[in-house]
Amino acid sequence: MGTVTLGVSIAVPEPYGSRLQQLRAGFGDAAAHGIPTHVTLVPPTEVEADRLPEIRAHLAEVAAAFGPFGMRLEGTGTFRPLSPVVFVKVVEGGTGCTRLQGLVRDPDGPLNRELAFPYHPHVTVAHGISEEAMDRAFAALADYEAQWTCTGFALYEQGSDGVWRKLREYPFGTGPIAGVPAQSGSPADEAATAAGPAGDGAARRS
Repeated sequence: MGTVTLGVSIAVPEPYGSRLQQLRAGFGDAAAHGIPTHVTLVPPTEVEADRLPEIRAHLAEVAAAFGPFGMRLEGTGTFRPLSPVVFVKVVEGGTGCTRLQGLVRDPDGPLNRELAFPYHPHVTVAHGISEEAMDRAFAALADYEAQWTCTGFALYEQGSDGVWRKLREYPFGTGPIAGVPAQSGSPADEAATAAGPAGDGAARRS
């Protein structure tokens, strides 16, 4: 069946998600419309496609045992010069994100992997563009703020066109908690909607 490239993340809900995505595109980041605004839990990871059922079961188990937590974004930061990234800072909810990503990357689970850098929850708003454009992004969002309650996360797959498409949402707990809010207006969400609730078949790439 070949391999697929997966990622696990917390979606930044509306109206914040689409607005940050538009701003990222405006700074000159050509990848912006193929990447829903998010906080990464598991970075792009290549796995054998036939492991998807095991991965989905693992994520469902993690989500069922986790509870909602507050998230707040405020101001900007950067990983430069180590990495060409400008981001909006997670000033509340970082502990929840860190704990959650540790469970998702459980050493005994199907998404166990080493990270290139220590985990640092953030929302990327510019990546790999000119220094001048990254300076502009850093300044433009210096006073940015957003706040919401995180109620789950989602599994995404990167297509051969570079676009990240949602495969499935994983709401926390076992009660009737709403899933991760969808972002409107992006190719990723349009593809997920067309694929139906599970989205697995249409989004898979070998």
